[in-house]
Amino acid sequence: MDLPFSPDDLAHAENFLAQGDTDRALPYLQDLRDAAEDYIAVACPTTDDTQYFSFADEFSWLAYRRVENDPRRLVPAPLPFDHLYADLGYAYIRQNEYTLARDALMQAVRWDPMNCAHRLNLAEVFHALGNAQEWAALSHSVLERASDPVSAARAYANLGCFFLDEDANIGAAAGCAREALRLAEHDALAEHLAERVATEHPEAAELSDAEARGALEAAGVPAEPNAEMAICLIMCATDAAAQGKTDEATRFTIRARDLVGAPAAKALIQLVREADAELKAERAGAAADAEGGSAQAGEGEGHAE
Repeated sequence: MDLPFSPDDLAHAENFLAQGDTDRALPYLQDLRDAAEDYIAVACPTTDDTQYFSFADEFSWLAYRRVENDPRRLVPAPLPFDHLYADLGYAYIRQNEYTLARDALMQAVRWDPMNCAHRLNLAEVFHALGNAQEWAALSHSVLERASDPVSAARAYANLGCFFLDEDANIGAAAGCAREALRLAEHDALAEHLAERVATEHPEAAELSDAEARGALEAAGVPAEPNAEMAICLIMCATDAAAQGKTDEATRFTIRARDLVGAPAAKALIQLVREADAELKAERAGAAADAEGGSAQAGEGEGHAE
């Protein structure tokens, strides 16, 4: 079955969007979407034991398995379907069609559930539709999956605003503001939340960092990004280095450092190296035992003769 579109087709639509020409981009993307859905129904069906995803790289595959514990067989999709739906969602937002944008972005998240930009964009659409609970829930889900500090910071910023506006939880809002600024000091959303907390609740400045973190945890929000993501980044860096991909290994390592901080990243690197060394030793021991068993069997056959 022929593919429904090419990467060049998607780039063509994105060029329209970049030029602000939504009137041309939207029908073009809708045609690509219709062709893609016909293709997906036949070539990429979801079953009880198989699911297709359009993850961007090996890190996303590894991270998904560690976060979701999905027992199904996971298969790469032949095209970036998540990008198609994300572009379509963006075009709908340009047209103020927020319900259609929500539906498109939900499909973007379905095809790449580890893409935090898709989740954050979907969260903002729910916020525009007046659904603060789903806005907060999606923002919270980013904290478990974020592999870069800016995505995590924006999720904390969203949650901090939620605590101010919907929950009157000043301690949790202050904790979100501090963590957002720690992760992305100059991010506009992080700065906006910090300014709101300082202006509307100056008493929050009296909270110690430990108290602010405790308020976060009491509200069910992790006080820092998920270290599992940093472990996955370091594992990918280790694999890339073993394959001689120095630049790629460096990028993964820097992402881990930026996410959890240099001391934590250094400790995780050591843990991954020790785990790799233990695994290699176990495999070497198993191979030696197997060779020893084969040799003994051969000697037994010789004696039998």
